[in-house]
Amino acid sequence: MSQLALPLHLLDHAVFDSFHTAGNDELVSFLLDVTSTRQGPGCFVWGPAASGKTHLLQAVCERTGDQSVYLPLTEFADAGPEILAGLAGRHFVCLDDLNCVIGKPDWELALFELWNQVADNAGILIVSAAAPPKDIGIALADLESRLSRLPVFRSRELDEDNRIKALILRARFRGLDLPDDTATYLLSRSRRDMRSLYQLLDKLDTEALIAKRRLTIPFVRDVLNR
Repeated sequence: MSQLALPLHLLDHAVFDSFHTAGNDELVSFLLDVTSTRQGPGCFVWGPAASGKTHLLQAVCERTGDQSVYLPLTEFADAGPEILAGLAGRHFVCLDDLNCVIGKPDWELALFELWNQVADNAGILIVSAAAPPKDIGIALADLESRLSRLPVFRSRELDEDNRIKALILRARFRGLDLPDDTATYLLSRSRRDMRSLYQLLDKLDTEALIAKRRLTIPFVRDVLNR
């Protein structure tokens, strides 16, 4: 894992090989290049919930190992900005859901200082948020200016056809055979955001293992109706 003394773990499926890139090809290509060359200032990734931001930040950390640190700010906003101390000691610093702490003067000042520390160390800062730097309500002008210097990418949601392909890819990564018709059935019987669909796939994986069954429509229907 790639954290300091933080009680975190990376999701085992959050790797580049399990990410369906449709609509996000440029972003994924950029991140693969950065993790290969270990050069560049990093980037700012924004987009709606469940559009793959967390997956990609964790994939960066999985690929760079102990050179990186991942911090989900949704989980640590109440801990205070002191949690940022020492993060610049890693070459890759990945901050997820930045918007959760924006608007708080102490956090904004600490983030500004972290940006400077990472830059001074020739490190790489990768940030995710719900909106681009100019639209998330940053009060500290210097912080907005620094974050706006990063290449900005939008993480785009998948359309229905690509949701099916993403589900099949995730199933294959887990060693499961998910037929097209079963994947289509899942989309019609559950919430359609990818986070919910992946959680459902995890449940089906467990149930199929226990029952020693394949992921057929009758089996999935039975699990969903329990």
